[in-house]
Amino acid sequence: MMDPEVSVLLHCAAWSGLLESQVHVELSERQTDPSLECQIEALWTDRVTKEPWLFNGAKFRLHSYCLASLNGPLLSSVSPEDPPCTDSSKVPSVDCVENQQTDRLHSVSQNRSKCTNETDLEGILPQTGPILTLRLGITCYKDYLGTNWSSRVAELCQIGEVKFSDPLALLSQPLGVGAVLCTVDGQVVLIRRSQRVAEAGGLLDIPGGHPEPKVVCERLGQKVSEELISVSMMQQKSEAVVSELFSSVCAEIRDEVNIPLSSLGQPILMGVALNHTSAGRPSAEFYVRCSITSDEVRQLYWKGGAEAHESTDIVFLSRTEVLELNSRSPLWSELCPSAKGAVLLFQTVKPG
Repeated sequence: MMDPEVSVLLHCAAWSGLLESQVHVELSERQTDPSLECQIEALWTDRVTKEPWLFNGAKFRLHSYCLASLNGPLLSSVSPEDPPCTDSSKVPSVDCVENQQTDRLHSVSQNRSKCTNETDLEGILPQTGPILTLRLGITCYKDYLGTNWSSRVAELCQIGEVKFSDPLALLSQPLGVGAVLCTVDGQVVLIRRSQRVAEAGGLLDIPGGHPEPKVVCERLGQKVSEELISVSMMQQKSEAVVSELFSSVCAEIRDEVNIPLSSLGQPILMGVALNHTSAGRPSAEFYVRCSITSDEVRQLYWKGGAEAHESTDIVFLSRTEVLELNSRSPLWSELCPSAKGAVLLFQTVKPG
């Protein structure tokens, strides 16, 4: 299924998704250009003058990734001459990745569905180190507005290709998170975005947001303002970044749908999707099960959570309906890009 708004950067179908213990993070500084930094600063100053409520929050930036396979070679199409990592701009879509499923993978998937927690899975899944390594840096909302959301984004991609052999090198690329949330009675939760939000107002979305570098710093005992956060503050504690990546998606569900954390299962990472309406902005998409019914979720939603103002309605689809969604479905045009990307990954990975 092709949709110009979205594509899949990477998927974890070989493992039916990944647990927190199977993901590793490496941190590094992003590439920059002095003249671009001046332009970003000027644009930000102008925007803040007109919209003084804007907040320049720090975010994680996805640079590249390495994805192993059960049988050794990378699932991504990397030539033997290339190092074992893949720049996000050069990764084939899910349709281009060779299907390396084997009987062993099928067995792993079957056994996984019978397990209830991570301890049960330890005897089934390979324990030879992390399966997925995400290479992250630090970016911010100011950089996002000045690059991914800039009218010059095509030019910036050309400069990135010439200077760094990576068209996305100069872009902010903040990493978001989203959840395909499934109730105990097999319903997938969608929420309709408010017309007052900055992007995709009125469209159907999944619960989601961003992992927060500031939260990681605070957990490490470092009190610092958003604009002073740096990679060096988290360099030696990358596992705290992984923890925030996984826990942030549950926090978003709690705040947007008003489901208590105690009712949520551990998140399973399905992969990363790209939103091409904002120059390929990446989002890590998770599958999360909850222990309550769709009727109970509906009641909690209408009571209102911390971020109830971001949506105006809640919609439920059965797992079967989500698996059968495609670009010809009437509902597809109502989905925002982040929801489309999550649906594509859910259809590919088929977790749970």
